[in-house]
Amino acid sequence: MPDANARPDALSRRRFLALSGGVGSALALAACGGTKTAPAGTPAGGNGGATYTGPKVSITFWNGFTGSDGQTAKKMIDQFNAATPNIHVDMNIYRWEDFFQKLPAAVQSGNGPDVAAMHLDDMPTQAAQNVIVPLDDVASALGLKESDFSPAVWKGGLYKGKRYGIPIDVHNLGLFYNKTVMQQAGLDPNKPPQTKDDYMAALEALKGKGIQGCWVPPFQFTGGFMFESLLWQFGGDVFDSGVGKAAWDSDAGVQALTWMVDLVKKGYSPTNVGQDADYLALKNGKNVFNWQGIWQVNEVAALKTFEIGTAPLPKIGPNGGVWGNSHQFVLPRKTGNDANKANASRYFISWFTKNAVTWAESAKVPARKDLVDSPQFAAMTGLKSFGQDVQYVHFPPSVPGIGDALTELYTGVNNAVLLKQDPAGALSTAAQRATKILQDNSKKYGA
Repeated sequence: MPDANARPDALSRRRFLALSGGVGSALALAACGGTKTAPAGTPAGGNGGATYTGPKVSITFWNGFTGSDGQTAKKMIDQFNAATPNIHVDMNIYRWEDFFQKLPAAVQSGNGPDVAAMHLDDMPTQAAQNVIVPLDDVASALGLKESDFSPAVWKGGLYKGKRYGIPIDVHNLGLFYNKTVMQQAGLDPNKPPQTKDDYMAALEALKGKGIQGCWVPPFQFTGGFMFESLLWQFGGDVFDSGVGKAAWDSDAGVQALTWMVDLVKKGYSPTNVGQDADYLALKNGKNVFNWQGIWQVNEVAALKTFEIGTAPLPKIGPNGGVWGNSHQFVLPRKTGNDANKANASRYFISWFTKNAVTWAESAKVPARKDLVDSPQFAAMTGLKSFGQDVQYVHFPPSVPGIGDALTELYTGVNNAVLLKQDPAGALSTAAQRATKILQDNSKKYGA
């Protein structure tokens, strides 16, 4: 929960869910509300959405875009409806936790939407429960291929060898830094640290000025994401190759979490950092370097008191490694077989993804490489560094219920950062529990 002094617009757990979908809770809701019994029939594909020449139809689009991304989505849908008079899109926006209760039930009753958008790590659970259907025909008809995207985001839309998602965006972790305070402390505000040595030197200089320069939050948002990024940077991984065992308790994991804990022990971070307090302190000039999500870019750009810059995550370990996720279009299973609606839905997906530079205005990196390389995206200076880091982004594996296991990881990080357990012990305990969850989920979802 946010601390008592948090502003209403602070990135609380609930607000993060609203902005980008949940990891653990949304999956749990989906698991409760889904079905392993497939409704009869799948949508007809037409020409995969390459064009639409049919009669006037109305299609429904469900998502959880309750933040600024919802306003941007509405703007784009208004543009689509004006440009495509034979297709009218009606959009329903729900809180993500409500979305994953409503969607499986609506699909099972035959009243599901024609198109939906969800988080990459939500798709395997929905696919396993037959809530969404493959859309390889869309990718094929539109000529989409892996080289159009980063490998991670393209492969992230696959489940058991079939494509269930068409990528819309990437939203990842980056370095936010308070330029104003850096300058006041005698540091170059135009040279954010990008190596471990430079990062520690900057923290030491700030400490000499009485500033704790890198607040380490013990919560998933965003301390857990910070740990995952560091884990990959030190050469580790969250799970083993078969996703049957948690692997974060490796030497790489211990190095990563020890580095975070040492920031607390050595006074570069306060102890017991509250939920969102690291980000609030950045905006208030009390924290200088904040490993934070792209979703805060628009807010910090509007600040008047302090100037906040964005940069790629520093490489604390020898490798590139960045936490990220992706919104992707999916097709819910339909009981009917309306070819016109099915093709109109696919055409809408095609149009939206081709115009995702507009979507980037809600603080996202377009999934398509050509859009990231476009002059329009280049003009969005606050997002540039996040686009540069997409090459290092790792996504959760495409396994149903993966968020259940990740919850244990975040508990382990919490215990270590709060100095309740040593890093190795916290990671080991969490990994044992997560491995048991993976085994149980394998039986539960029939993997």
